[in-house]
Amino acid sequence: MRMNKILLSFFLSTLFVFQSSLVKAQSNGFEVIKNLEIMNQIFEQLDLYFVDEPQNGRMSKTAIDAMLKELDPYTVYYHESNIEDYRLMTTGQYGGIGALIRKIDDYSYIAEPYEGNPADKTGLKAGDKILSIDGKSMHKKTSDEVSTALKGPKGTSFKLEIERPGEGKKTFTITRDEIKIPDVPYSGIIDKQNKIGYVKLNSFTQTAASDVKSAIEKMKGEGMEKLVLDLRGNGGGLLIEAVKIVNFFVPKNQVVVTTKARVKEENRIYQTLDEPIAQDMPLIVLIDEGSASASEIVAGSLQDLDRAVVIGQTSFGKGLVQRTYDLKYGSKVKLTIAKYYTPSGRCVQRLEYYDKEKGAKPKEVPDSLLKTFKTRNGRTVIDGRGIEPDVKVETEELSRLSISLLNGNHVFNYATEFARNNTSIPEAGTFVFGEKEYNDFKNYLKDKELKYSTASEDNLKKWKETAEKEGYFQYVKEDYDKMMEKVTPSKERDLEKFRGEISEMLENEIVSRYYYQKGRILDAFRNDKTFQKALELFKNQAEFDKILK
Repeated sequence: MRMNKILLSFFLSTLFVFQSSLVKAQSNGFEVIKNLEIMNQIFEQLDLYFVDEPQNGRMSKTAIDAMLKELDPYTVYYHESNIEDYRLMTTGQYGGIGALIRKIDDYSYIAEPYEGNPADKTGLKAGDKILSIDGKSMHKKTSDEVSTALKGPKGTSFKLEIERPGEGKKTFTITRDEIKIPDVPYSGIIDKQNKIGYVKLNSFTQTAASDVKSAIEKMKGEGMEKLVLDLRGNGGGLLIEAVKIVNFFVPKNQVVVTTKARVKEENRIYQTLDEPIAQDMPLIVLIDEGSASASEIVAGSLQDLDRAVVIGQTSFGKGLVQRTYDLKYGSKVKLTIAKYYTPSGRCVQRLEYYDKEKGAKPKEVPDSLLKTFKTRNGRTVIDGRGIEPDVKVETEELSRLSISLLNGNHVFNYATEFARNNTSIPEAGTFVFGEKEYNDFKNYLKDKELKYSTASEDNLKKWKETAEKEGYFQYVKEDYDKMMEKVTPSKERDLEKFRGEISEMLENEIVSRYYYQKGRILDAFRNDKTFQKALELFKNQAEFDKILK
C-alpha cells in the first residue's frame, strides 16, 4: 500500500512537471504565432493604406535588423544582396578588383591594392580618387556603396574613372576576378641564427588551417626550430579551423573546446583528430585586444594545455559560437547558438548581452562572478575577461598630434606624394624615414591646419572652471596663463617632440606603397615591442620553461 502511494506520488509529480513544460512550450509557441500574425497584419495595412508606396523590401530588412540587434552584435541577417559579405567572412573570397578603399571628404580613394590582383595589374595606385564607376558618379557616396559597386561576378568588366595627383583624370577598364584575401599574409624565418619562424594569421576562413600548415612545414624544411604565431587583430572566424590549428601542436584525441547551448543537440566536444606536425616545437602566441573568438580558442587552449607562452595584451573576450542557416530567396541568418569553453573549463565571454535593460549598453561580467581555473601544470587562469597573456606588454598610446595626422589623412596623403616623387625605395625592413625626409614632411604640413588639444590643456581648462566657481581664479590667473602657454599645442614644437612615432607611421605607410601588406609587416618588426619580447624570451630558454611550468 505504501509503495503504491509512493508510485502514485511520483506519477503525479512527473505528470505535473510534464504538464508545466507542455504549458510553457505551448505558451512560447502561442507568443511566436501571435507576434507573427501581428507583424503580417501591420505589413498588410501599410501596403493597403500608407500615403506613399512603401518600400517593402527595405522596410522588412530594417525590421529584421532592429529585432536581431536586441540580442547581440553577432546574430545577423544576410539579405540576398549581401551574400558577398557573408562569403567574404567565411571563405575570404569575393568577386571584385582586390583593393582596400577609404573615405576622404566627399570621395573614396584606393587605399591599398592587393598585390597581383586586378586593381594592381591594371595600374591603380594608393591615393587614386574614385570619381565614377561605369559612368555613375561616386561623389558623396558612402564607402559601402562604392565597395558594392566595385564588387561583382568574376569576368565582368566596368569602367573606373579616377583622379591621380600630378597626373589628372584617368579611365581604366577593369575585369573583376575571384579575390582571395590571404589568411596568412606573411610567414618566414625572421631570426636565422636562433632558427625562429613567424606566421601572421589574419582570419579563420576555410583555408586558415591549411595555410598555416603549409607555412610551418615550409619553414621546418628551412631549419625552423621555434615558432611565433601572431593572432593580433584577428577577429576570428570558423571554430573548426581553430581546432585544426591547435592540433598542429598537441597530440591526437586532445579536447580543444567544448560548446554548451540551450538546445542540447548543440552541446559538443571538439577534439584533435590527427597527429601533430610540431608537437615539441617551442611556441609563442601573440594576442591583443583585437584578438577574438577563434583566436581566443587557439590562444586559450594552448595556454590551458601549457603548450605555448601567450604574449601581448588581454584579448577581446568573445566566448560565443555562431552558426549560419539558409533561408528562402537566397538569404541567410547567422545565430549565436552556444558559448564555448577552453580545456580548463573557462568561458572568456566578457560582456553580458542578455540581461541588459532596454537601450542600455552591455556590461562586463562583475568581478564577483569571475572564477579561477587551472591549466594542466597548475597555473591559475580566470574566465570572463578574454585571454590574459602570460607575459603582458603595455602598448604606448599615440600622441594627440599623431592621431590628428592620421585622422586628417596627412600621413596617407604625404605617402601618396612621396611615392609619386620616388620610383623606388630600399626593401622593406631596411628603409629608414630619415632626417631629410622628415624635414620634407614638416614643409608639407606648413599650410595644413592641425586641430588637436593636449591632455594637459584639457585638464587645465577643467581646473579653471572649478577655480572660477570657487572664486579663486582671480588669484592664479597669471600662473594659469603661463602654464597654458606651455601646454597649448604648437605644431613646430610637437612635430619634434613626437618625431619618433610620426616617423614610424610615415615609414610604414610609404613601405606599403612599394611592398604591399607584406612590406608593412616586415617594416613593423623593428618597432614592435610585443614581437621583440617574443624574440627575447625565445633566447632565454630557462625563462620560457619557467613560465610554462
